[in-house]
Amino acid sequence: MAHSYSASYPPNLSVDPGIVSFFEKFYEVSDTPPAHEDYADSFADDATFQIGIKQVKGKADILKMRQGMWEVVTSRKHTVYKVFPFGEKTTEFMLYGKVEYGFKDGRETSVDWAGRAEVINDGGKWKFKFYQVYLVSGRSEQVGIGRLLTVG
Repeated sequence: MAHSYSASYPPNLSVDPGIVSFFEKFYEVSDTPPAHEDYADSFADDATFQIGIKQVKGKADILKMRQGMWEVVTSRKHTVYKVFPFGEKTTEFMLYGKVEYGFKDGRETSVDWAGRAEVINDGGKWKFKFYQVYLVSGRSEQVGIGRLLTVG
């Protein structure tokens, strides 16, 4: 069975289909090692991106951070369980999922994550204006997730 990047949304709130597609495509690109430019293009020019304590602003620094996130891993696979809109026809969301990592030294692990996102329509394309990722720590420090949060 092929991996799906689709998520559950609250049935009582409508979300722009373009935003739904944006999230699905973003996590697919996130899991594609050579797609650094496509990843950075998912952000507005002046976007803020934060993972853990590492925060960057602007596409150039987001691209650099993205490249650094692949220094210690050979694979990642995101599963997005749920997306929670902040109301009807909003552009702010909370997300919840899991990411599986394969490391260059052969180790593998999975980590639960949550994200806070604000998107904007930039020339007809949805992009992040703000994106913050929270990773569950616990055993993640033992398998190198800490290194992922400090690269770039």
